[in-house]
Amino acid sequence: MKFKAEINVMPHKELLDPQGKTVAKNMKNINLAGVEDVRIGKRIEMMLEADNMDSANEKVEFACKKLLSNMVMEFYTYEVKPA
Repeated sequence: MKFKAEINVMPHKELLDPQGKTVAKNMKNINLAGVEDVRIGKRIEMMLEADNMDSANEKVEFACKKLLSNMVMEFYTYEVKPA
């Protein structure tokens, strides 16, 4: 069976996000007032083959822990759906 995983990786809230701070600070330069905080992460879409939903979730979890995120600095969330 084919599955599609949508994965979001974000920096831990306790850590500084210099890229997000820069974007938030410059919102006023494009006349966008009221933006207080911006956090920048990454979104990953992955197509995969697995026998069932549990197996697909296990594969995505393994990929996130071993390759797609830096567990010291980032956390991740994901959703797996049949493709």
